[in-house]
Amino acid sequence: MTTLIVVGVIVIVLIAVGVYLWATYRSLVTLKGNVDAAWSDISAQLQRRADLIPTIVDTVKGHASHEQKVLDSVTSARAETLRATDATEASEAEGHMQKALRGVFSVAEGYPKLQSSQDFLRLQSELVDTEDRIQVARRHYNGGVRELNTKIKVFPTSSFAKGRGFSQAAFFESAEPSAIAEPPRVQF
Repeated sequence: MTTLIVVGVIVIVLIAVGVYLWATYRSLVTLKGNVDAAWSDISAQLQRRADLIPTIVDTVKGHASHEQKVLDSVTSARAETLRATDATEASEAEGHMQKALRGVFSVAEGYPKLQSSQDFLRLQSELVDTEDRIQVARRHYNGGVRELNTKIKVFPTSSFAKGRGFSQAAFFESAEPSAIAEPPRVQF
């Protein structure tokens, strides 16, 4: 009878460990899926902004063609953003993009005709909307990354996660936090 109780306890413990491991794996997969989906949202918003940049550059170029250095910096930052394949690269590109956009809109302040252009005003509005969307997507992504990374760091999940190929995700943040502390000011 004692052997039967010991075997019963061992079976119950093995079932409990199995359920825990299954639930842990399932939660890690869910968190990883949430982070991937949030990154997809960021990518879509970065692409939306990148598609808007050439139109902004062309509009500014029409009014301030001799400001080529500023326009080139925006074009270069756009290309860097499009080349980014992960959060770390995108974070670095984001800092450069924010600086470049600030430069363009600083230049635009010196051209009253440009500031009153309906096309430029529409582009400003679209850019503000896109920047707001990027901020929301960034917060959502970083929240998911925080949850995933916390789950991966906590024992006993940490040893299980490493054995199953789960690793910490990178936050989407700038090496220069001041560059993304607020979207570029585009209202005149």
